[in-house]
Amino acid sequence: MLADRIEAKWIDTFCEVFERCAVKAGDTAAILSETQSRALNVHLAELALLRMGAKPFHLVMPTPRNRNIVPVRSTGASEAIQRLGPVITALQQAGFVVDCTIEGLMHAVETPEILKAGARILVISNEHPEALERMVPDPALEKRVRAAAKMLRGTKRMRVTSKAGTALDVDMVGASTVGVWGWTDKPGTLAHWPGGIVVSFPKSGTINGTLVMAPGDINLTFKRYLTSPVKMTLKDDYVVELEGEGTDVAMMRAYLAAWGDREAYAVSHVGFGMNPAARYEALSMYDQRDTNGTEIRAVSGNFLFSTGANEFAGRYTAGHFDLPMMGTTIELDGMAVVREGALQDVFG
Repeated sequence: MLADRIEAKWIDTFCEVFERCAVKAGDTAAILSETQSRALNVHLAELALLRMGAKPFHLVMPTPRNRNIVPVRSTGASEAIQRLGPVITALQQAGFVVDCTIEGLMHAVETPEILKAGARILVISNEHPEALERMVPDPALEKRVRAAAKMLRGTKRMRVTSKAGTALDVDMVGASTVGVWGWTDKPGTLAHWPGGIVVSFPKSGTINGTLVMAPGDINLTFKRYLTSPVKMTLKDDYVVELEGEGTDVAMMRAYLAAWGDREAYAVSHVGFGMNPAARYEALSMYDQRDTNGTEIRAVSGNFLFSTGANEFAGRYTAGHFDLPMMGTTIELDGMAVVREGALQDVFG
């Protein structure tokens, strides 16, 4: 079995991103991981922080038992902390938290409490460092993502269409929008690396229409490019019909049904990728254990549609699909920001 070694260039990469997170010499930093975390990234985080003169410490949690009947992947809702008070307190007091858990703290139940105390969290997505190396964020990406998030927050209606047959309508009034460009330097905030994504969590009862995934679109829970069309009919946020033939739709039906939870069929968030460095074909370049698919979520011009938990609509579930689609047109109040899969030059 091939074992990766630490490379100086990867330490350099981690230092560069931590510098963007305003880490300074003498700062305390917590490295949160679990027993099944990618050890290489944990070690790189420690070495980079030490090189910068920071004072890192480790919190290593036993990876908890999966009590669901199906594998859980790419939820952004790590259960590693297990609501343990001393762990939460340590993270609150750290100031800067490097999150190397497998699923990440994006939607973990403990995250709001940690952020409220003023800690800032950088989720290092569970990717091979070769992918992280290629996806170091820059100020230009931050500017564009900020502009897109501002536009989405002021949008009343999103319309998504495609030649494959998609015709989706999203009422955006009251939606909560998050833009992630790959680092955070503000207390009480969270970001993930790689970045270059803007997503909105709509209110309850706001999404209706038809969504058609074409061959070549991606189911990131399965880490699979689709080979056949899958048609979803949505009514008041819920997938009420799932049509198609072949393996792709059969797997999606089985996985959704396995949860025995209506909320697994609901919409989590909608948005689009904005990172010109993210490569569509990257999913085919890595073994499944070596990628979390965050790069694919950030591919410029993809429509990122997700099912599962949406706390802003009062819905909670462990079931989750991230489904980047590559040939859509996305209109915000009638203005195309993505046209047939190409991000438009409207964000500066």
